[in-house]
Amino acid sequence: MNKLFYGDNLTIMRKMPPQSVDLIYLDPPFNSNRSYNLLYKNTTGLPIPEQIEAFCDTWELDYEKSELAYNIPHIMREYGMNADVMHFWHYMVEALKSANTRLLAYLVYMTVRLIEMHRVLKPTGSLYLHCDPTASHYLKTILDGIFGFDNFRNEIVWCYKSRPQSKRYFGKKHDVILFYSKNDAYYFDWQSVARPLSDATIKKYRLSDSDGRLYRLEGRGIKGSPIQSAKDVDQKWEETNPELVVRDYLDEKRGVALEDWWEIDIINQSAKERLGYPTQKPLALLERIIKASSKENDVVFDPFCGCGTTVEAAIRNNRRWMGCDIAIHSIRLIQDTRIKKYSLEEGKDYTIEGIPQSAEQAQYLFEQDPFQFQHWAIEKTGGFCSNKKTGDGGIDGRIYFEAANKLCSMVLSVKGGNVKPADVRDLRGVLEREADAELAGFISLHEPTKAMRQEADGAGFYEYQGTEYPRLQLLTVRELFEGKLWHCPSIVRTKRKDGGQAYLSI
Repeated sequence: MNKLFYGDNLTIMRKMPPQSVDLIYLDPPFNSNRSYNLLYKNTTGLPIPEQIEAFCDTWELDYEKSELAYNIPHIMREYGMNADVMHFWHYMVEALKSANTRLLAYLVYMTVRLIEMHRVLKPTGSLYLHCDPTASHYLKTILDGIFGFDNFRNEIVWCYKSRPQSKRYFGKKHDVILFYSKNDAYYFDWQSVARPLSDATIKKYRLSDSDGRLYRLEGRGIKGSPIQSAKDVDQKWEETNPELVVRDYLDEKRGVALEDWWEIDIINQSAKERLGYPTQKPLALLERIIKASSKENDVVFDPFCGCGTTVEAAIRNNRRWMGCDIAIHSIRLIQDTRIKKYSLEEGKDYTIEGIPQSAEQAQYLFEQDPFQFQHWAIEKTGGFCSNKKTGDGGIDGRIYFEAANKLCSMVLSVKGGNVKPADVRDLRGVLEREADAELAGFISLHEPTKAMRQEADGAGFYEYQGTEYPRLQLLTVRELFEGKLWHCPSIVRTKRKDGGQAYLSI
């Protein structure tokens, strides 16, 4: 059955059976050091703070990634990869750990996931990695090591037009798509995406046989032949030397095989398929990849499915599909736009996995992936998550609201294990420290103690337009499932292109 997964794709892929996917397309965050606001555009015209991000395309070499960087050779060994690849990785880590730690953090993140993608890909399968020139050369080297040098098929250049952005260098108007196969027995159907013959070419088919079929007469390319491989040779050769010529019939032509550079328009501001997602890719781009490298009923997997272009392209072309994203906003966006368009029913045509539906399931999520539990709990209350697993200054996320013609915030903290008064006390300290924070919220898996409630009550109240709001509020996961939310002034919500509300209450 078709599936949408909510969660970290690394965790999800590790649970997938080997050789279970026919085609993988991934459009991960580029190593561009940019932050994307994605769907999060408020309706008031107030400026968007930098903290409001669905994902942040900036990278830091934290403790976790540093440990993983040196553990990757062991992972490679477990998967039976060549020792030379492990040595190369070791030297690259040594070269980058002081020269470019952000790039190293990005490559660590990508490498461990690409190893898993290779594992779940069928022997006849292919992978298309969408990236930009800031890191494509590094990623190609890593893919050469994982997939093998002989399994590199193409570096596809996707060209598009938009207004020039710089007068200091040539306009950067292309992305790179790296195409690899699992081995030499991969599936590829060039005819399904062939470019139609031009009118000028069609006009060259002037000859007609007894059945009315149009053809051109060409030389067979036989060594020593006086006509070699010449096209449109005189018909006399067919009478005098039929062994030297061949008929090229128009109705047997399937078009012109595509080159490795593709001109496909980007999604402009007025395009019908536009969903307001700044990294959204054109449907035509994904349909070309899916048609060329998969058959009907094959399984197409997108581990960074974002706004779901891959999902829709798979639906339109009768492929089975799996999509994964770490943001619950993306999962709901795909469900409410892409899937709804084709009248697919949840439970019948597809399933959504990873979103807790009870406090017990939330407990299980915490045990499996504490960071994803934190992410879910904040989005459940309508908040925006911090992307840092460590070094977040005690802030796991924020809620934004309007007050006195300015954008204010409620800082959020999430605890899945045992809770104690010191946790609330720490959050109270964060509230006092953050200049734009008027409120604080504490989400816990377990029931807070009496001492914790007393600590929260000691923070007092925030008053706005005659209403008092507790400055520090406590919510349990069970209360979230009962529909209880924060008590604060009107939350700054997003607005979809179709006028609907954003996905803040999940």
